[in-house]
Amino acid sequence: MAQRKKCKVFLDSNVLLSGLFSDKGAPRIILDLLTLNLPILAGAIGRYNLIEVERNLKKKMPDAMPLYQKYLPRLRLEIVEMPSRATVISMAGAIAEKDVPVLASAIACGAEYLITGDNKDFARLRNVKKYNLKIVSPSEFIETVFPEIIKKAQDTEVHD
Repeated sequence: MAQRKKCKVFLDSNVLLSGLFSDKGAPRIILDLLTLNLPILAGAIGRYNLIEVERNLKKKMPDAMPLYQKYLPRLRLEIVEMPSRATVISMAGAIAEKDVPVLASAIACGAEYLITGDNKDFARLRNVKKYNLKIVSPSEFIETVFPEIIKKAQDTEVHD
């Protein structure tokens, strides 16, 4: 049987934080799916994002750091190193400066989807095909994308 290609999703910082601290909603469902180690889904996050998450936790919820440190390995996320300065400079203007490393990291790891709750800053890139990356909200991923991933996996299984 041929091995199915995993769909790789890149999580923005806000998805990780929201999913960790709420037991409801799409961000939490996405994190729960990643902990299952499904053969059809792989997750990634940027070092830049992790630095942002840890900075926010230390500043706003220092007591939550042990929970974060315990839970993070369970997600089995590929951690994408910081993009080079040249890459960041080459992408300047595509999106808000603070989000360039997020976009660059998602592209660098070959993610099919960038999942973000930041509709304001990422909205103008939603239909841009240049990056070979679809930008979706957590709820869009759960309601539309994930069912498509399951269907493709089932179709592949039937044809193998």
